[in-house]
Order: sequence, then structure tokens, then C-alpha cells
Amino acid sequence: MNITLKRTEEQVELVKAMASRNRDVAYEAQTALAEFIGPVLAQVVNEAPTLSNLFSTFQFNEMDSPSIPLDLYYDITAPDYVKVYSTTVPGGLPTNTVTPTVSEMKFNTYRIDSAVDFDKRYAAKSRMDVIGKTFTRIAQEIMLRQESTSANLILGALSEASTNGKDHVLAAAGSTLILDDFNKLLTLGKRINTAWNGGAGEGGRIKGVSDLIMSPEAVQGLREMAYNPVNTKGIAGGAAATASNGPIAATDEMRNAIYSNAGIPEFYGISIMEINELGEDQKFTKVWNQLNSSTDKDLVIGIDRSRESLFRAVALDAETSAEFSLAADDQYSVRQQKIGYYGSMEEGRMILDDRVLTGITLN
Repeated sequence: MNITLKRTEEQVELVKAMASRNRDVAYEAQTALAEFIGPVLAQVVNEAPTLSNLFSTFQFNEMDSPSIPLDLYYDITAPDYVKVYSTTVPGGLPTNTVTPTVSEMKFNTYRIDSAVDFDKRYAAKSRMDVIGKTFTRIAQEIMLRQESTSANLILGALSEASTNGKDHVLAAAGSTLILDDFNKLLTLGKRINTAWNGGAGEGGRIKGVSDLIMSPEAVQGLREMAYNPVNTKGIAGGAAATASNGPIAATDEMRNAIYSNAGIPEFYGISIMEINELGEDQKFTKVWNQLNSSTDKDLVIGIDRSRESLFRAVALDAETSAEFSLAADDQYSVRQQKIGYYGSMEEGRMILDDRVLTGITLN
């Protein structure tokens, strides 16, 4: 991600004015740039392919107290009380709240902010690259906090998820993801995500899993299906395949498809999101192991985005009606020779139904 300011005549003059000795002129120019770049930062943060964007967004006025009528988001056969997961601070672990389905669920919101500054001489010399890097840093810090908050919420809910006596997380057969593990996860997702009447969904189909969040090593396991055996049973359907009873490779069509699509954006119609925070000794895996007192080396997270459950409420600025507020930071005096910006947004995240979450652990 890199925010670049075009070197047009108007923008160069605006940046130079930010370094003016006239404080009124300088502050007016800084404010004008903030009004221009603020919506750009909001768009960059909202469109980046991160965990935080798996949440459906709804907006509320800055001074409102947002809530969700739970009965509209649960099946008519749902129990009288349900577990709702939410966070109270950015990056914090989720809180599990048992709530009546006929109640209004209040959102816990929090503020995510970032402040940066740069030397005034860069503005005087119209260094557009420095100005662009400054705003890039703001967007990166906001996204980093959003990512940590979203991951902790998803991992915390998944660690406690159980439906009809079935845990939502399966243990893989080995240290590498194989087709059998993937297949079992799809079946588990279908058993968990029944329709409102407990049967099949519309048209007799149950989705269960629409997206998989995986480490690079887990995605490597998918690519290996192009040249590794894929069967777990012998040729006659008996015991597990061995050297004597014949391991079976995937079909030529399947292997060619994997070869031709090395990036694997999707597999079996399931979208794949590859992140570095999962994998052995990585940040999100360590959080998972702490939550479950386990020593898992990797985790594959399945999400069903066809069901409305993951929500993000974001406040709209009272003056600009924007999600992200960017303002010139007026804390610096003339002697400090600094120009600063302060950006913030108020949001809250919640998981209303943990049936949308499944997973596979690898050891």
C-alpha cells in the first residue's frame, strides 16, 4: 500500500503554503489537505484485503448509541438466549455475552487513532513523496489496529464455538493440509449451518464455508495436491493407502488446474485468503494456542459469509459525514518546525452467530 500525491501545480502550491511563516495561511493549507486526503484514506482502509473487511459494515451517527435487534438475525427456532462476541478496546480479546434473542444488542465502540508529523522543510521544498509516506503511515497504523481487533475477535469466538455437541474445529490428519481435511471441513460447515427449520437451505443447498483464511504453508499443501497422492483409503476402499496398496494421484484435470492456478485464489469454489500472521510461531497462531492451551503449529479458519453474523459499526463524523476523520494537528509551535496530522475513527465489532466460524488445526 502506498499513497502517492500527484505533482500538479495546484497541489505543489498547497504543500508549499503549509510551510508559510504566516500561521493562518499555513494552518488553512494544512486543513485543506486534510479535507482532501481524508476520504482517500478511508477508501484505502475499507478496500484493503484484510481480515477486518470480512465484517459487514453499517454506519451510525457519531452521537448515537448503536444497537442491533437480535431476533431479526436469528432463526425462528433459535434458543431464547444466544452468545454474542464483541470487543471493548482495540486489539483486545472478545467478551462473550449471553443475550436474549428478543432484545436490542448494544454495540461496544472504541476509537482507533494515529498521529504523525514531519519536518516543515519537506513541505517548503514540495517533497510530495514525504507527504505521501506520512499519510501512508496513518493508514497502515489504522489498518494494523483493525486487523488485530478482528483477528482476536474471530479467534476468541472460534475457540469457544460448539453447535449440537460438535466442535467447530477439526484436527488435521498430519502436519500438512490434505484434500481429506478440506473435505471434512466442508461437511462440518454444512452440518453446523442448517436452514432456519433445521434442514437444507434454499434450493436444497447448504454453503457452510465460503472463505478460508490460511498461512502460506497451508496454501502450499493445496499446491502439493498437484503431485502428491490425495487418497486416504486403499484402491479397494479399505485401509489407508500405503506403498503396497497403491496411493492414488488426483485426476489430470484437477492437477492441471492447480498447476495453472499457482496463486490459488479459490479452491473447490471456496475463496482463499493467504496471510502471514498464521503459521508456526506466527502472531495469530500464538494467540490461538494461548486461548486453547494448545501447541498447534498452524490453523486454517473457515468463514461462511453467506450468513449475516460478522458486523462492524462505524460512526460518521458529525461535520463531514465521513467514517475517517483527519485533522491538522495544532500542537506544534513555530519553533518546533513541525507539521502534524491526527486521524481517527470510532467503530465496534461483533459476531452474532459463531456458526459462521470453522477451522482445522495442524500439528
